[in-house]
Formats: sequence, structure tokens, C-alpha cells
Amino acid sequence: MSKESTLIAALRALAPHPAARGLQDDCAVLDFGGETLVLTHDMMVEGVHWLAGQDMADVAWKLVATNLSDLAAKGADPIGVLLGFTLGDDDTRFLTGLNEALTAFNVPLLGGDTVSANGPRTLGLTALGRATSRSVPDRRGASPGDTLWLTGPVGAAMLGFEALRDRTSADSTAFRRPTPRLPEGRALAPLVTAMMDVSDGLLIDATRMAQASNVTFAITSASVPFPPSLPPERQDDAMRWGDDYELLFTLPSGIEPPISAHCIGTANAPTASPVIVDGAVLHGSLGYTHD
Repeated sequence: MSKESTLIAALRALAPHPAARGLQDDCAVLDFGGETLVLTHDMMVEGVHWLAGQDMADVAWKLVATNLSDLAAKGADPIGVLLGFTLGDDDTRFLTGLNEALTAFNVPLLGGDTVSANGPRTLGLTALGRATSRSVPDRRGASPGDTLWLTGPVGAAMLGFEALRDRTSADSTAFRRPTPRLPEGRALAPLVTAMMDVSDGLLIDATRMAQASNVTFAITSASVPFPPSLPPERQDDAMRWGDDYELLFTLPSGIEPPISAHCIGTANAPTASPVIVDGAVLHGSLGYTHD
């Protein structure tokens, strides 16, 4: 078990409120008056989530987009964001990218906090949303017999990272400026039995949703969408890499999604392995973890 998993397991004892969803989800879901609020917080660290020397306009965009992706997985409309910011020598480019992201996704900056510190910079963002469906999607709702779906390809962010790292002419947009699937999440929210975004890797995130739902997902690799430029021998890498921010969701058998999506498998009764691919049990690291 990773340090992250160990800490989250310990934190569950401190989070008995129903809005915390047992800390098995990416968001808190809080009934407030006549509304249901959806709240999430993500952090990014220099050298871990972005490359040293990377354009801070792209970092600002990604900070906003990754948090809004959590809201998308709940079918929520963004209300606003709060920024936690470590000051740099010149923050002009960050402000440019932040303005571009806030404008593109039509979400206001509501406040936050700034600090000075030595060492790698750490940035945080809290995103607040309003649920659009009476039943807010959860990781825990999949049942045996459900079908497993993915909104788009995995592996584009991996290729984009490598292009940026190696300074090639290949397109790095998917890594630098992901797009949260907000419209897709709103369309899916009333129908899905479970849903989350793919941030740490398809296989590890599918494992998390399977464990939360007490099922085993049987994935067919030939049905998983990949970028056309991805070499076939790297498909396994792409399923473990992460940062793609597509939506992974389940539907009752016979129900088709109202959006473009790919059926990549089924939910079965639970076994010793939460996820199997092409009938085989998985080995090695399934995706990104904070060790």
C-alpha cells in the first residue's frame, strides 16, 4: 500500500460526514438549502506535475482544468474557484494562463491565499460546483452486468509529455492544456451507475472504481481508444500513464450513452482482482501514485 493510500485510509476515521462519501470519491457532495454543492481540491507540484521551466500559462490552465474535471465526473456546473499560490519571481505568465482558463470554462476566481517558500513550487485550487442531477454520480454505484465506458482516448497526455520533455515538434497540447469533459458529465449524470475521471491512469482508476463498487471490471484492450499516433506496442503504457481526464463510467446493460463514448468492458461479480484485461490479472504498477 502506498503512503497516499495509507494516509487516506487513516483519514476516513476523521471524515464521517455523509458529504465526504467515505473519502472514496474525488469530490465532497453537500446538500445546502435547495442546492447540492460539489467541492473538490487538487494540488500540483513543480517537477512532479509540470516540468521545470515549463510555461506557467500552461500550468495555470492545467491547474484549473484538472479540478474542473473532478466536477465533470459529478455532472456539476462550476460556480467558482479558490487559488492557493506559491509566489514566483515573475508570475505574469501564470496570470495570463489563469485568465485564459477562467474565460474558456466560464468560471470566476472567488479568492484564495498566497505564500512565499523555498524549493519546488506547490499550487492548489479548490473548485466549487452545483449538481445538475438529483442523483450525483459516485464511484460506488456499479453493479454486475453494467457496461464500462470511456469518453475518449488514453495516451495522448503521455505522448504530449514526452514531446515537451524531449523538445520535439510533436503535439503536446493534451498534456499541457487538457479539456475537462463538463458537457459530457452533465449529459451522463442522470444515467450512469458510477463515474470518475481518468487522472492517474485508466487501469488504476478503473481499479479504484471497481473496489468502491465491489465489482470486477473486465476490460477488452481492443475496445480501448488510443490516439492514432500511439504505436501499438505502447498501448499498455498508455493505459497506465494518466493525465488524460476522460470520463470513465458505467451504465445498466442495454442503455446507450447520450454522448460519443467507447464501451471498453463490463462489470462482473467481484473476484480477487478488481480489474482484468483480456481475461488476465494485471501485474506491476497500474498507474500514478504518491509513494
